[in-house]
Amino acid sequence: MKRRIAVTGIGLITPLGIGTKETWDAACEGRSGVKTIERFNPSEHKTKIAGEITNFNPADFMNPKQAIKTDRFIQYAVSSTKLALEDAGLEITEELSPKVGTIIGTGIGGMETFVNTVLIMQERGPGRLSPFFIPNIITNLAAGHVSIIYNAKGPNCAMTTACAASSHAIGYATMAIKRGEADVMIAGGTEAPIIPLTIGGFNAMRALSTNNDDPQGASRPFDKDRDGFIIAEGSGMLILEEMKFAKKRGAKIYAEILGFGMSSDATHITAPSLDGPVRCMQGAIREAKINPEEIDYINAHGTSTQLNDSNETNAIKEVLGEKAYDVPISSTKSMTGHLLGAAGGVEAAFSVLAIDRGVLLPTINYNTPDPECDLDYVPNEARDAKINTVLSNSFGFGGTNGTLIFRKVD
Repeated sequence: MKRRIAVTGIGLITPLGIGTKETWDAACEGRSGVKTIERFNPSEHKTKIAGEITNFNPADFMNPKQAIKTDRFIQYAVSSTKLALEDAGLEITEELSPKVGTIIGTGIGGMETFVNTVLIMQERGPGRLSPFFIPNIITNLAAGHVSIIYNAKGPNCAMTTACAASSHAIGYATMAIKRGEADVMIAGGTEAPIIPLTIGGFNAMRALSTNNDDPQGASRPFDKDRDGFIIAEGSGMLILEEMKFAKKRGAKIYAEILGFGMSSDATHITAPSLDGPVRCMQGAIREAKINPEEIDYINAHGTSTQLNDSNETNAIKEVLGEKAYDVPISSTKSMTGHLLGAAGGVEAAFSVLAIDRGVLLPTINYNTPDPECDLDYVPNEARDAKINTVLSNSFGFGGTNGTLIFRKVD
């Protein structure tokens, strides 16, 4: 028998706020979480702005002694998982524990710990290295800590597929439930990339916006004057449950995951192709067993870079045909910035909340239409709408693509 997948819990920690309510309310109001970087002095960098979280205290969510010993990307994952489990009203008992799994995506893992430890090595030698160095940089330790803290003994792994990582994590989590390996999966992504080295590296690639004088207006997906993405940090986590299991325990069901698609561009490490995103979306639609015309809303990858936004627009037209002009599309990165490996988790959460609450989130800072991006991007203001089926895209360096499809449960 086919095992269906319900989304029953959401945990968000983003530049828009700590918690799902704070983040969602800010997004509905069209607020930006981008500001001048405070964590370090950015004066030497071309880009001095980011989607930075400044009011986060890990001790509010985890043991303070444990928090001190973990990298920020792990702290975000553990904390957003706590919020998601509380939202789902799920207690992981000893009996349930073997049927609860964890798959968490991240693009770069503990980069902050890595850089700080290199400096210690250079200045003070190998004898002063922390025994927590390695456990804090490897990418699977977000999932590892979550599984240990919350007693999840089922499938446990990490996705490290750049900006598609958490969409892939959610997709693979659905596979684990469908195969009967788990009844519940904790899935999503986490990222903590706001350090000088990362900003400098993306600037070297000319990927980031340099609109430093207008931080809140700098992320402008699909706008003609877009000049690069805004790097951001945080975490988005979902609780996924086998549908009958969720209904039996009386869980609130936000939406059902119908389809998951993956593909590779196989052309270039950073420049997107049209073929890869098209096949990815088509694969998700095929698994969902729906017609393209049934899609009511798209949460786009929409990074605010010239190539990505025009390419994604053309891919959507290829998949939906003339219907593309009738489907509202949001890039919520216009408000959160780009959370890299955590982006897909946050945007999956936005997608299911859009279904649950009947709201199309806006693409803010859309002021100058681009002839190459001529679809309905829900400019600047949220809209009320009846939403049954949502498609969410995530595309990553290396040409890796992920698409998720969610649907309202009657």
